[in-house]
Amino acid sequence: MKALVQDRYGECELLAVDKPVARDDEVLVEVRAASVNAYDWHIMRGDPYLARLMSPGVFGLRGPKRKIRGRDVAGRVEAVGENVTGFVPGDEVFGDLGHRSGTFAEYVCVPAGQLARKPANLTFEEAAAVPLAGNTALMGLRDFATVHPGQHVLVNGASGGVGTFAVQLAKAFGAEVTAVCRTRNVDLVRDLGADHVVDYTRADFADRRYDVVLDLVGNRSLKDLRRAAGTVVIGGGGVSHGGSVVGPIGLVIRSQLARPFVRDRLVLLNEKASSANLATLRDFLESGQVRVVIDRTYPLTEAAEAIRYVEVEHARAKVVVTV
Repeated sequence: MKALVQDRYGECELLAVDKPVARDDEVLVEVRAASVNAYDWHIMRGDPYLARLMSPGVFGLRGPKRKIRGRDVAGRVEAVGENVTGFVPGDEVFGDLGHRSGTFAEYVCVPAGQLARKPANLTFEEAAAVPLAGNTALMGLRDFATVHPGQHVLVNGASGGVGTFAVQLAKAFGAEVTAVCRTRNVDLVRDLGADHVVDYTRADFADRRYDVVLDLVGNRSLKDLRRAAGTVVIGGGGVSHGGSVVGPIGLVIRSQLARPFVRDRLVLLNEKASSANLATLRDFLESGQVRVVIDRTYPLTEAAEAIRYVEVEHARAKVVVTV
């Protein structure tokens, strides 16, 4: 089969590799689509450099531990492991490999607990855009911020992959939503249901107070975030500056050092892939409460360019690789 393989940071190549075989608790999926996340360019670049020391299970010193890029997937079940129940060959599924990676390929093995049946009303391309971004938004709002009706939630980075889901989920949870984005994306986030929009090129969201700030960018100081809300959920993937030593990890470290000494809730968003969360997202998608926005698609032969686009071009919503 063909897959996007990486041996050294910054270099990916489409190569022929062996087709994987499902282990006892895995499902072999014929990949129809896979989406790009900020996670992918961080791994591809080994950026920030500090992450190579802090996450040795993911980052090596010269190249990533997992050689095939991509973690979101949508496709058809080809085979199931001996211990797998609930899936049979031919099922249409979607899922997130987590740190294992490997979805920019024609086939991939996925742990059964990180896979769910594809939403019936979505194409494979739309379904592939959901797992990591949708789950991050879901857990950030529901599990970490415990958003409830009547609260005012601000989403910083509202037009990105996670942000487009966060705006819609916050509305579904009954919150009043303020979305922060750049000028060209104002109409998009309004169309997704945002009650208020802050164009960060013209105004400062930290000039007023919210119940919850979901920070998905990592471009503001901890002082600014605390000034804006009593509950700050930090999940920002950062933006590319052509290589960084600390990057968004700096904000993470400062927030965790400050936690014991401040009254504000400073929460680090640490998402975890699960079939249960995918099923919850499927319900929102099939009911029409949440929809998928795709910026553009690339064929597998151009998967490296798709990652580059997400890294440097401020992509709107999701970018998808088709197989």
